[in-house]
Amino acid sequence: MTNKNKLSTRFYSIKNISVPQLIEMHKLFVQYYNNAEFETFATDMGNKTGVFILEDKLSKRIIGFSTWTELELDHGNEKAIGIFSGDTVVDKAYWGDKSLQKAFAIKLFSTKLKNPRKHVFWLLISKGYKTYLLMTNNFHQFYPCHQHHNPKLESIVDEYCNKLYPSAYCSKSRLLDFGDEYQNLKEGVACITPEMRDENRDIDHFAKLNPTWEKGTELPCAGEVTISMLLDFMQRNMIPFKKKQSRQSLRQKAGQVSKELGDDLRQRADSQNLELS
Repeated sequence: MTNKNKLSTRFYSIKNISVPQLIEMHKLFVQYYNNAEFETFATDMGNKTGVFILEDKLSKRIIGFSTWTELELDHGNEKAIGIFSGDTVVDKAYWGDKSLQKAFAIKLFSTKLKNPRKHVFWLLISKGYKTYLLMTNNFHQFYPCHQHHNPKLESIVDEYCNKLYPSAYCSKSRLLDFGDEYQNLKEGVACITPEMRDENRDIDHFAKLNPTWEKGTELPCAGEVTISMLLDFMQRNMIPFKKKQSRQSLRQKAGQVSKELGDDLRQRADSQNLELS
């Protein structure tokens, strides 16, 4: 087990990423992906809004990162905000650590709080089941879902895929195919066994929808960011659990945590000149 006190997570706007940081992130990326040339990696990174970097405080070594891109979407007759999550990699020695997830959730929460009248959607493309489970395990409303069909979120998927990847998106299969030279997971990184499919319906659903995931095809997904979803995330991941606590008590604590997070976000923005929205 790793010591979470030795890790730090910080969000950088892309314009503030240094060349040494970019090279170090690429070195981590190629440990888990094939067809990951530096030029392609750097070009793709340059199209992002920002990136979360997970770092070992003692060695100052980058041990994980996750990209963040903001898009404007149409939602009926209203404008909505899309948060596109691209590459996410964590050193195998730190698998299971949720620092990146928590940092991402805080920024999602901040974005929703600053835009309470707008719909906010998390957008991701998944070539492996682990990324897909991030959505199924944390969102109340998401697409695709094995339990029910959501036409609204399906239309969001169509919109952002046609906007970002028009030549790779197939509206019939609802998969993204970037060709044989596209990045794909190395063998053994996120394999799916028959037992896993039998035990987890979400993993089985992913494998059915994206049967060619081993070749690098991506399953596009979307989930709506709501205050209740974020409160539930904090209850499960940021608040110490006690059996006898009532739901009302937990929500009161979640509200206090959200206030403290908001204060902390503003202080960090002032002190580090971070872009939080």
